[in-house]
Amino acid sequence: MAQLKPRISIGMPVFNGEQYLREALDSLLAQTYADFELIISDNGSTDKTRSICEEYAARESRIRYYRSNTNNGAAWNYNRLVELAQGEFFRWAAYDDVVAPIHLERCVAILEAQPEVVLCYPKTMLIDENGTVIREYEDCLNLQSDKAHVRYNDFHKVSTRMMNVAFGLMRLCVLRETLLIGSYQSSDRNLIAELALRGSFHEVPEYLFFRREHAQMSVKANRPASERAVWFDPANRGRVQFPNWRLFCEYVASVKRVPLSRMDKTLCYARLGQWLIYPGNVVRIGLEVLTAMVWPMYESVNMRRAMQNELRRKSV
Repeated sequence: MAQLKPRISIGMPVFNGEQYLREALDSLLAQTYADFELIISDNGSTDKTRSICEEYAARESRIRYYRSNTNNGAAWNYNRLVELAQGEFFRWAAYDDVVAPIHLERCVAILEAQPEVVLCYPKTMLIDENGTVIREYEDCLNLQSDKAHVRYNDFHKVSTRMMNVAFGLMRLCVLRETLLIGSYQSSDRNLIAELALRGSFHEVPEYLFFRREHAQMSVKANRPASERAVWFDPANRGRVQFPNWRLFCEYVASVKRVPLSRMDKTLCYARLGQWLIYPGNVVRIGLEVLTAMVWPMYESVNMRRAMQNELRRKSV
């Protein structure tokens, strides 16, 4: 007999996650809602991640483990999991975060009862590297209006905050209508914005998601914009980046792509106009343009110096 597909697919992207991986896996396998598959995509880890994943997969039939021999970037790894998913609902799970046992149970109940909800997430608690609670974190994305432009406006009010809701439970069919995680900085923000255009969000009023703050997490380990871009996609190495301008263009493309009423689109575009002229964004985009103008001169000087050094070396 053909094996029945799981109701939920959990996708875990990982790269060198040995320190917290076991704790994250244990918290997922302890869920009271058991009808799920856990797909792990190992992005070329060089530590003990592989052996840990193979150990868990050998004893737990719900786990499927995939490994790439090279690191293809976070965007590729996150999106690969969506391609591999078989369930009706989907959730990304970070290798360093922890969830309460009733996390899936609470979220799936909302999605089953409210078809207009495309993403359900619980409240967030921040923890440190030892699992000690740091503080509560308000995600402020309980977007329940039946009007797309209202949800979109409310999203942009808090769009600079952490996108913890990206680890909420989503309708897979809706998620697959988006472009998923792009190979550019802050692409998760545009994904959440587009999901808000496609349906409402529901916040479970319980602290069931524990986000771990530590020195090796991506946002801290890749501080410079150039390193952050490479984290998303190794092909970005050495390229001039326009992260804020790119994000704006992607916001515009999402509004254009999603089937909305003319009024909704007009109001969403107007909201993006406000985003563009916000003083902080004007400064950041201006700096990006200035960098793009200076970069060719910088590269030219470096190339000239390299040629001179090579000539000196040959003349010795």
